[in-house]
Amino acid sequence: MSEPAASREDARAQKTSRLHGTLNVLGVYALVIALFMLGCLMPGEFLTRDNLLNILRDIMLLGIVCVGVAFITYSQHYVDLSIPGIMALSGIIAVSMLPYGFVIALLSGIAAGMAIGAVNGVVIGYLRLNPIIWTLAMMSVLSGVIRKAYGGKQVYPDAATDAGNAFLNLYHSEVFGVIPLPFAILAVLALAADFLMRKTAFGAQLKLTGSSYEAARMTGVNVRRVVAAAFVISAAASALAGILLTSFNKVGAQYIGKDYDFQAITAVVIGGTTLAGGRGSIFGVMGGVMVIALMNKVMSLVRIGDFVIGDFQKNIVLGAVFILVVGINSFSRRKSGLDDA
Repeated sequence: MSEPAASREDARAQKTSRLHGTLNVLGVYALVIALFMLGCLMPGEFLTRDNLLNILRDIMLLGIVCVGVAFITYSQHYVDLSIPGIMALSGIIAVSMLPYGFVIALLSGIAAGMAIGAVNGVVIGYLRLNPIIWTLAMMSVLSGVIRKAYGGKQVYPDAATDAGNAFLNLYHSEVFGVIPLPFAILAVLALAADFLMRKTAFGAQLKLTGSSYEAARMTGVNVRRVVAAAFVISAAASALAGILLTSFNKVGAQYIGKDYDFQAITAVVIGGTTLAGGRGSIFGVMGGVMVIALMNKVMSLVRIGDFVIGDFQKNIVLGAVFILVVGINSFSRRKSGLDDA
């Protein structure tokens, strides 16, 4: 193929890719609207203040996790299955460090999460181990460490101290007396992540690494460092969400963060970030987060006689949605000539 013809082919492929991404995002937000309307039509208390606040809480915490996970998926390394362990460990360490001060406790919790992310990043980015197998093993290790270190006990902040009281009120704090702190954190992280992905050299390197690892390596991109950085960013976001969730629950415990790994990757994929890497947007990811939060609440309102949808049934539905979205995405990419598989 001649050079001008090749250039035209590349331009068409890029245009198709952008159109595909735009349609994905529009479809996600159309689904958000449809789910919200469905919730309004169902019998129950969907539009009550408490229920809407619960939906907002789910969006805020899951959204913070998903901002980090998006970097991993974008780099073609799927997901970090150690996310629940990172969230639990960060929360417990933050509570344990409260006697040394509120700020030190927060920094210690985030640092612990980032340390786990650094280990994941080195092993996966530099040693090229399978991300699913390694992070699943890391999750098992973290669970064992927490059980051994704390004897299976929960850790409670001491409300009698200034640091303990500040930690208990952390989740419910407001910025400027109006904006919930978790929402403000999510907004700042989402904007920063969007800028990092679209406007910086790191974002361009991350996209190239996700699109074609070998091509990125041969063009001089330090792909190992890029992948390692993605895991550190994800771990930092998970640690922050874990600390906020610990503050909300008023206790540090091993179960903090349970199921956030699967919900996060499902939200990211629904939002249009492909498992093949190199495609997606933070705006789309936020739409995927809203879909997951609304789906969970709508399913909670289902009542058929004595039958209600519990956590087990919700996981089945989310699993089916994940498989469906991945299947449709793979099929459409092949039909569009965006995937050789």
